[in-house]
Amino acid sequence: MANNGFRATVLQGLYRVFPFNLSGDCVVNLASDGIRISCVINFYGRLDLLSGILHSLADQTMPIDRFEVVLVEDRGGTEDGKRCAESFSSVLQMRYIPLDGNFGKMGYSRNTGLAGSRGEIVLFLDDDTVILQKDFLESLDRIFLSNPAVDAVAPWGRASYALLVDRYDYHDPFFMTSRCTAYRRSVLASLGGFVSDFVGQEDVEFVTRFTIAGKSAMNCGELAYFHPPMLVPNLRKPKAVGYSFYGLKHRYPFAIWVLLLANCARHAPLLLLPIRRFREQGRFGFGFLCGVIEGVRGGEAQYYS
Repeated sequence: MANNGFRATVLQGLYRVFPFNLSGDCVVNLASDGIRISCVINFYGRLDLLSGILHSLADQTMPIDRFEVVLVEDRGGTEDGKRCAESFSSVLQMRYIPLDGNFGKMGYSRNTGLAGSRGEIVLFLDDDTVILQKDFLESLDRIFLSNPAVDAVAPWGRASYALLVDRYDYHDPFFMTSRCTAYRRSVLASLGGFVSDFVGQEDVEFVTRFTIAGKSAMNCGELAYFHPPMLVPNLRKPKAVGYSFYGLKHRYPFAIWVLLLANCARHAPLLLLPIRRFREQGRFGFGFLCGVIEGVRGGEAQYYS
C-alpha cells in the first residue's frame, strides 16, 4: 500500500494536534447510468497530444457503455477543442465541458470534471499521458473489484521520451498525480475533491488530505502509462503555483501549511547539483519558493499561461 509508513504516521500525528477541515471544494454526486470508470482529462489547446490519449482510450477492450471520457477545456473552451471531442463521440462516451471561470486554476478545473463525471471509479489523466495497454481500463476495474479496501490505484509511470544526453528519464514511477491516478468515487466524495484555488500541485494537496484521512492507495506495476519527464524551462509556472499556495494559508493550521510548503519546495536544493534530472526538480522547487515569497511581499498575482 502506498500510504503506509512514516509519512502517514507524521501527517496523522500532526492532524491530531492541529485538526482542520479535510474537505475540498467539490460536491460529488453519486455514480449513475452504470458507468464504472470516468476518465477525466483537463486541457487547453495541444490537440495533437489530446488526440493521442483519446485514441488510447478508444482502443480499450472495456465495452464503451462501461466507461466515459470527460474533457474539460480551460479559458471557456475553443471551437477546435469542441470539434476534437465531437470527432471521437462515435467511439467513446464523450462529454465536453468548457470551463466557466477561474481560468488557469487546476484545482477548479479538476473539480469541474469530477462534478461532471458519473463513474464508480474516477481516473484522472493529463492530455499528454499515453496508455498502450488495451486492457488498461478492464484491468483497473478488476483491481478495484479484487481489492475492496483499496481507495486509489497509482499505475507505473514511465517516460514517453528520455533526454539521453543527460540520462534524464523519470524520477518517481509511482507518484499519485493527476497525470494518471484512479480513485473510488466514494473517497473523492468524502474528501470533497480538490481545493479549487490551486493553480497547480492540487494533486499533492489532495493526497495529503487523503493520507491524513487514513485512506489506502496501491502502487500497481501491472498497469503502466507514459508521460513526458518533468521539464521546467522557466520559473513562471512554479512561481504561479507558489503564489496561489500562499493565498490558501487560511485553510490550514500554520504547522500543516508549513509542512505542505516544505513538501512542494523540498527539491529546491537540488538546483545546485550538476545532474539534469535534479536540476529540473530543483528549478520547480526554487520557483515555487519565489512565488510564496512574492505572496508574502504582497506582490502581484503570478500567471504562467
